[in-house]
Amino acid sequence: MDNHTVLVLSNPAEPLLKMLAELPDNTTIVVGETPEAFTRAAPDADVLYYWWGPGKRLREVFLMCPNLRWVHTRSAGIDNLVFPELVESPVTFTNGTGVFSESLGEFALGAILYFAKDFRRMVRSQMAGRWEQFDTTMASGQTVGIIGYGDIGRAVATRVRAIGMRVIAMKRHGAPVYSVDPLVDKIYRPGDLLQMIPQCDYLVISAPLTPETRGMINEAAIAAMKPEGVIINIGRGPIIDEPALVKALTGRRIKGAGLDVFTTEPLPEGHPFYSLDNVLLSAHAADHTADWQEQTMRFFIENFQRYYRGEPLRNIVDKKLGY
Repeated sequence: MDNHTVLVLSNPAEPLLKMLAELPDNTTIVVGETPEAFTRAAPDADVLYYWWGPGKRLREVFLMCPNLRWVHTRSAGIDNLVFPELVESPVTFTNGTGVFSESLGEFALGAILYFAKDFRRMVRSQMAGRWEQFDTTMASGQTVGIIGYGDIGRAVATRVRAIGMRVIAMKRHGAPVYSVDPLVDKIYRPGDLLQMIPQCDYLVISAPLTPETRGMINEAAIAAMKPEGVIINIGRGPIIDEPALVKALTGRRIKGAGLDVFTTEPLPEGHPFYSLDNVLLSAHAADHTADWQEQTMRFFIENFQRYYRGEPLRNIVDKKLGY
């Protein structure tokens, strides 16, 4: 079998790197945080694994590797990792899609129930030692709209369907009038956004960040939401016009927002999202289960075994589309 050289962009002290010992014996593994760490190995490298570090480092190391065949990133989002040289090259690019879907699907469901049952009010009454009865909303029978119906979107649909919710979705490619997916009542195209949004009691954003989706949920889209509508973002922060969302939440134009991602991360101190009582805020950690990093490493190892055997890789990214 051919020898393989894998460059791993990571802190060499990362404990999970010991899992790479499972790779075949004829695999050379070189770990480093800077391009200088790969000077000797780069000419022979055929695989580049981006585990952690500034996005610009990926490009710097990529340009050092004339014989590269495959680049993998553990993250699902790649909006800050794609660069012209990678797009124009024949190098295969894969990501961690699927590893995070289940936990993000659970977060979306949790956010829906949080607003439907007004858990914030329950906790507030409990902490005040106050016995307070109030009416809540049934999530069952309400409509969830999913923007970006990929692996994460399907994980959301599976969970909300289980509690009797109706699902409609939007994806770039799909049937405009009906869907063969039993989880979804109807699939819309991006041009039908303002037709879709008024139907939604909950609007879940699970799309990747691309030139097409950046700013998609703008002031007009938010204005089209129901007054009792809730927006949940588990995709990428810049998909939503944050000033427009803050304005709608502050003025009680919509019921609330469950947010895991933001335009600027960490979210700056003093940002309105911290103090708004109709916001459920997660510090981009909705998918941080106890074993999420181990799962991402396990996925790479399994994908490498496919590469080693000459089998098709999983999670191949369309570099031009950005997902």
